[in-house]
Amino acid sequence: MDRKEFIRNLSLGTGALLFTARSFADNTNNLNNITMETFNIHEFPALPYAYDALEPYIDARTMEIHYDKHHRAYFNNFTAAIKGTSLENSTIEAIFAEVSKAGDAVRNNGGGFYNHVIFWNNLGKGSAGPSSELSAVITRTFGSFDKFRELFSTSAKTRFGSGWAWLYLTPEKTLAIGSTPNQDNPLMDISPIKGKSLLTIDVWEHAYYLKYQNRRPEYVDAFWNVVNWDVVNRRYSEAIK
Repeated sequence: MDRKEFIRNLSLGTGALLFTARSFADNTNNLNNITMETFNIHEFPALPYAYDALEPYIDARTMEIHYDKHHRAYFNNFTAAIKGTSLENSTIEAIFAEVSKAGDAVRNNGGGFYNHVIFWNNLGKGSAGPSSELSAVITRTFGSFDKFRELFSTSAKTRFGSGWAWLYLTPEKTLAIGSTPNQDNPLMDISPIKGKSLLTIDVWEHAYYLKYQNRRPEYVDAFWNVVNWDVVNRRYSEAIK
């Protein structure tokens, strides 16, 4: 896979994300000249926007701590967990496909690393909304966009404890909504839901507590103001092929 294709797959966030775990090193990022979609593959990926870019819906301090402390820790712990093992030369997709055999350190930290990349990239301001293609499928599957939004929000609000809510494309090429505990995701063999992620929200308390405290429903409602539908649309178009 060449660099151009690698970058495209990362931005899409699909099961075709075929980068090797060894490709990343624990380097400091420069937020001024690299982004989540164009970073050097030997570095921990930078955010595709400034910490305050999602204000007032997600505050800058939460973004800074969430990205630079939590996400970076998952990355560091994941690379440490696979160092010197056969997984070091594997792919994220292959690791997740048999993550039940890899141990909790790989499952939890690999999921934490990957899930946050998908999450950061499907956030942003200024996108117009679902494409006509995706909008039609959403309406056909869920009845209306409003009903889809309600079901996704409910999945996020009712996930007990920590975890993620997902819009994903199943192996049968249908849209579905579900949630996963902790750092699990739809690519994992142990996940209760299976497919390619299109849209996700992090409902761990560290994602919202500084601003919303225990008011998760407010955070979930605010999330809809910063969904990057351009990325979601591309993910769907690529995944449905």
